Amino acid sequence: MPFAKKSSKLLKFLARNWSQEAVTCPEPEKLTNPVPIQSQALKPYSDIPGPRPIPILGNTWRLLPVIGQYDISDVAKLSSLFYQEYGKIVKLSGLVGRPDLLFVYDADEIEKVYRQEGPTPFRPSMPCLVKYKSEVRKDFFGREGGVVGVHGEPWKTFRTKVQKPILQLHTVKKYVEPIEAVTNDFIQRMTEMQDDKGEMPADFDNEIHKWALECIGRVSLDVRLGCLDANLSQDSEALKIIEAAKYALRNIAILELRFPFWRYFPTSLWTRYVKNMDYFVEICMKHIDAAMERLKMKTVKSEKDLSLVERILASEPDSKTAYILALDLILVGIDTISMAVCSILYQLATRPEQQEKLYQELKRVLPDKHAPLTSEKLDQMVFLKAFVKEVFRMYSTVIGNGRTLQEDMVLLGYKVPKGVQVVFPTLVTGSISEYVSEPKTFMPERWMKSESTSKIHPFASLPYGYGARMCLGRRFADLEIQVLLAKLIRSYRLDYLHEPLEYKVTFMYAPDGSLKFKMSERPDD
Repeated sequence: MPFAKKSSKLLKFLARNWSQEAVTCPEPEKLTNPVPIQSQALKPYSDIPGPRPIPILGNTWRLLPVIGQYDISDVAKLSSLFYQEYGKIVKLSGLVGRPDLLFVYDADEIEKVYRQEGPTPFRPSMPCLVKYKSEVRKDFFGREGGVVGVHGEPWKTFRTKVQKPILQLHTVKKYVEPIEAVTNDFIQRMTEMQDDKGEMPADFDNEIHKWALECIGRVSLDVRLGCLDANLSQDSEALKIIEAAKYALRNIAILELRFPFWRYFPTSLWTRYVKNMDYFVEICMKHIDAAMERLKMKTVKSEKDLSLVERILASEPDSKTAYILALDLILVGIDTISMAVCSILYQLATRPEQQEKLYQELKRVLPDKHAPLTSEKLDQMVFLKAFVKEVFRMYSTVIGNGRTLQEDMVLLGYKVPKGVQVVFPTLVTGSISEYVSEPKTFMPERWMKSESTSKIHPFASLPYGYGARMCLGRRFADLEIQVLLAKLIRSYRLDYLHEPLEYKVTFMYAPDGSLKFKMSERPDD
């Protein structure tokens, strides 16, 4: 490795000398000029502070293994580091093969960007998925790219077709019963997985992924995929779907932030990505086809009997729309929901006083722990929902959102040209004292109107995004999380009796390590 070490020293020497101007640039929030931005002379885009690119290699070298300055697998720390070093606006330019990234940590400016976006916001995400859908598998997707990795009018047209059955609250509430049935089976599996200490296995996060896929299959396809079968083999289709989706999502940062060789020729990582996506599409399509066949012979007695796919087909004659929606829901939903649940359960297990407060709320709302859940009962679980929001504020599963500017804008006094990718690091803005009272204190009560006296800026913590491109599946994600917490904590106490875990980024931000929760049955009341 001697050459690599010398290269690293050389690059870091060049970077230090090339970036002195940026390091000494004052942080925007520390400027004391009282003149309003509107009457100040606007500052040029080139003056925005940030790591300065070096000749030829730009800033891409900083994200490379061995010689790089930043660890690409820990974007959360990188976002925080940028804020600490440069202030409320930071430019990361000189990234080979992609536009500049502009990190904005000002909640008022974030609100301005969101509120000024047009009817077809451009969310910078997953160029590798865009290439897969529009080029590699154009034969399948055609113009119906779905809602993930698609922009402009094609995105708007597709979302308009599918958003009604997914976002209507009264429709979502109809799925409480089927999600509860899946969750009851999962909790039973948890009791069977306990070791002699009452703890979950070291790979318990994989079991949560199975629960998430089973929920998505039940909701979107009206089918039980069998993910919770105690004898599920390692080469089962359910596990292969999970692994394919995890691989596709967890390699996005590597494909997109390092040198994008895959755009020009098939690198080994890109080849594996395509292979995983092909398998994912193939297996999912088999289950979607089966759902279509069942629908042809199905006698619908009530609207509650319809899956999401069936609701789409009822109003949309092109079956391709239902196919692609189901694929997007499964692809993005498995890892997102699973990692959120891992984080929430870890926070509950390590915060016994707040777990007890949740338990007391659940006892009040569900005096009979065996009674079925209803949407009305879920509405009464105020502390449960507040706890989840506070976990998302301090440990946001999605570390940031963003937009590609469609028009020139003024942000924090700088003229920012269209085409720049603006990043909103919600994990950082949700912990800035200017926007959140006592940001380092874990306090679910801040989200409860009846108990809260603390402030929180409405655009400081947006785990699901905002506006037209807000997460399409957010209502189902919330429902699945709420049902799991209500059923689990009403009957069992969770403890985590090992060394504290650090949070790291895969595709999501979540605890890194074995989730060996101890599960203790609560006495009958």
